[in-house]
Amino acid sequence: MKEPLKITGAEAILSSLIKENVDTIFGYPGGAIMPIYDKLFDKFHKLKHILVRHEQGAAHAAQAYAMVTGKPGVCFATSGPGATNLITGITNANLDSIPIIFITAQVSSTLLGTDAFQETDMISLSMPVTKWNYQVTKANEIADAIAKAFFFAKTGRPGPVLIDITKDAQNELTEFNYKKIKSIRSYNPKPELKDEDIRTTLLLMQSSKKPLLLAGHGILLANATGQLEAFVNKTKIPVAVTLLGKSAICEDNPYYAGMLGMHGNYAPNVLTNEADLIIAAGMRFDDRVTGDLSRYAKKARIIHIDIDKAELNKNVKADIAIHADIKDFLDEIIPAINYSADKRWLEQFRKLEKIEQEKVIHKECFPENGKIRSGEVINRLSVKTAREAIIVTDVGQNQMMGARYYKYKYPNSLITSGGLGTMGFGLPAAMGAQVGRPDKTVILITGDGGFQMTAQELGTVFQYNLPVKIVIFNNNFLGMVRQWQQLFNNNRYAETNMPTPDFPLIAKAFGIEGAVVKDRAKLDQALDKMLNHNGPHLLEVKIEKEANVFPMIYPGMAVDEIILEP
Repeated sequence: MKEPLKITGAEAILSSLIKENVDTIFGYPGGAIMPIYDKLFDKFHKLKHILVRHEQGAAHAAQAYAMVTGKPGVCFATSGPGATNLITGITNANLDSIPIIFITAQVSSTLLGTDAFQETDMISLSMPVTKWNYQVTKANEIADAIAKAFFFAKTGRPGPVLIDITKDAQNELTEFNYKKIKSIRSYNPKPELKDEDIRTTLLLMQSSKKPLLLAGHGILLANATGQLEAFVNKTKIPVAVTLLGKSAICEDNPYYAGMLGMHGNYAPNVLTNEADLIIAAGMRFDDRVTGDLSRYAKKARIIHIDIDKAELNKNVKADIAIHADIKDFLDEIIPAINYSADKRWLEQFRKLEKIEQEKVIHKECFPENGKIRSGEVINRLSVKTAREAIIVTDVGQNQMMGARYYKYKYPNSLITSGGLGTMGFGLPAAMGAQVGRPDKTVILITGDGGFQMTAQELGTVFQYNLPVKIVIFNNNFLGMVRQWQQLFNNNRYAETNMPTPDFPLIAKAFGIEGAVVKDRAKLDQALDKMLNHNGPHLLEVKIEKEANVFPMIYPGMAVDEIILEP
């Protein structure tokens, strides 16, 4: 009898990824992972590999790829420093609920625990920031481990998983038989929606005069944007979004009420504390949304729907805590709705919007003098791209401005670091977004500080000719930290003043077109040149040095105490 064909563990890894319809891997080779890369050499016709310049860049790129495609990202790193360089990106993905398969290499199993060269206990290190992790020491474990990894990453509340594979397991021969996993005992990723929860929700809606729907990232993760739109159009309930919930509903929708949070819009923050019913859909009541919890939404009955039971009643006590997939909930409730919110309630939002427009938005987007402001740049980009672009931000003032002043039309068109707030996220994430959606214009909005944290990824942009459009707002400050120092530390700018290099010259060194603009009269021309350029382009914009982001909820304040101007 002929013996079954055997392949190496490294081949089994790649073959397993192909079985899961993976087409792109972000990674960086090294000693312990060399067997995988050697076999990858034979698989380039099926698996595209993007060679980043730092493993953190691979993690952020994989996250953005997952966010724009709806498929899990995949990331490779070698043992020791290669694997530990992923930790920030893993944590970022974990807090933002993004499915990524991290595959790290490990020293041979005979050396485990000996402090061998580049040995690091990645299972212990990654356990707090992964949904699931596992160490493989035998080649015959690989297929099953990868199948479980994809199942865990994609189902329920999505998240990152990590498989640590020893070098001898990569070289060992094994029979290959891959089976996708459809269920795992004791793991129930799809909670059952109860009819009673639907009935109670409908009853509370019927008695509500001032309802408010809060839409979070869960709407996008559940592919429930169509259901959300149908729900608000039928009920006429104002809908506000979290930072990661941005783009869950088109901002042209007549019931769109703006963004929640510390630098969100005036109306939804103020009126949260006037609402008599809050429906929280796929959001987790983050502290940046709630402000002072002891004074949050005290007039409202609260209905909280989340697929992760741990989020229910964690920060805000709900009158009805519904453990369910938000898409299932909306599909079930929409046909049963016989309710329409009072239009006078929506008019209250419109009145407050006019106040914010006059005191903040118009001054930011249409300044009559002074230096260029970041809000006017983003507003012009919104118009020039017909709101069709994917916007990727770094973290800080640039992030808040990118969220506030681009008018999002399509789902998953804002890619940003939410829960962790990772400076340096922007450039590698823009790469991942462009790889995932080559048909889209991808624009990176970043600051001079965050850009320098991962600027080496310009090498990746150059190597793969990724046509990312990079806008660097340069105020020679760590802008958001400086804003807090101004407001709360009597202008004591301790270590936030940052001289910067010649960014266009750096871009040129990487073979990327670059330019700088400092005069408002030349801004449109510079933006047009960047957008029309065939390939990557970096535009440094010299902005107002001490401009601040408002509105703002100061630390310790209630959401309805939001400040429009200092």
